[in-house]
Amino acid sequence: MTDDAAGAVFGALADPTRRQLLSAIADRPATATELAGALPISRQAVVKHLHALAQAGLLERVRSGRQVRYQVTPAPLSDAVSWMARVGGQWDDRLAALARTFAR
Repeated sequence: MTDDAAGAVFGALADPTRRQLLSAIADRPATATELAGALPISRQAVVKHLHALAQAGLLERVRSGRQVRYQVTPAPLSDAVSWMARVGGQWDDRLAALARTFAR
């Protein structure tokens, strides 16, 4: 995962409403209207948040007739988890080296 892609994913997930939308869509694909009915925000606000999630690669739009359903694209989330694990491992190594230095 590139730094730009990681930044896009983490930026999109920084908003609690977007995380709530992503959780709802993870259960089953939904339209913006369906999602707006479950949240205290307008349909237009939901669409804006869905667009941000889609721009980060976290959602894809699937057209079915006149409806557009949004569904989760899991790859960017998996990539973000892998990136965090790798960075976390690097910090673990650095902290262990620091602890060894101070233990002398």
